[in-house]
Amino acid sequence: MPAVLNPVLDLLTLRGTVTEAEQLTARIRRLRIESGQLAGLEVQPGQQVRVLVGGLTLRTYSIWHYDQSGVVELCVLDHAAGGPGARWGHTVAPGEQVRLRRPEGTFTLRPDAAHHLFVGDETASVAFGAMLAALPGDAAVSGCIETATATDRLPLPGGDRLDWVLRGETSLPDAVRRLAPTPGGIAYIAGEARDVQAVRQVLREAGWDRRAVLTKPFWTPGKKGME
Repeated sequence: MPAVLNPVLDLLTLRGTVTEAEQLTARIRRLRIESGQLAGLEVQPGQQVRVLVGGLTLRTYSIWHYDQSGVVELCVLDHAAGGPGARWGHTVAPGEQVRLRRPEGTFTLRPDAAHHLFVGDETASVAFGAMLAALPGDAAVSGCIETATATDRLPLPGGDRLDWVLRGETSLPDAVRRLAPTPGGIAYIAGEARDVQAVRQVLREAGWDRRAVLTKPFWTPGKKGME
């Protein structure tokens, strides 16, 4: 990266250092990033950060964990397509410097909801993990998460209260129909764009108010930049 760009990037990004890299699942790697610039940020469960990877390429990642002392933890999925974000997440090592934008996004936990429904895939499970961690232990929680294999399942707080399905055995819309969630809470639907639309339609047909269904399409086949 040309040094002449550093003053501009300093205005737009925060600097951090990767201090830990851990393989959480077969394809998901946890990255711990620390610095004084990351301290005291306003972070809501479910938000994301945009990280500079491979020069000036930006990739967006949900925040797995945040500590006010200046710690941001991300979980990066190793995509089969091997885009710049996946390559960065697979190879970045402790000691390397990272530039990232401030936390952003409105796909966030609604803590006062009577019930929380989580539906998505591997890419959604990171944001869901942050949301579940922020809920009290007695919160009403349900949902279903689709993964390619059982080894792709993230260790989510309260994950035993969710249904886990394997891709190809059933579809997410069918899994939600089987779950039959009653209206009255908040639904968080995220992952592949077409699945998000289909699940939203299932909930609308079941009587859910559209304002109670929060959606976030993280990716779609053939679409670059949605990592």
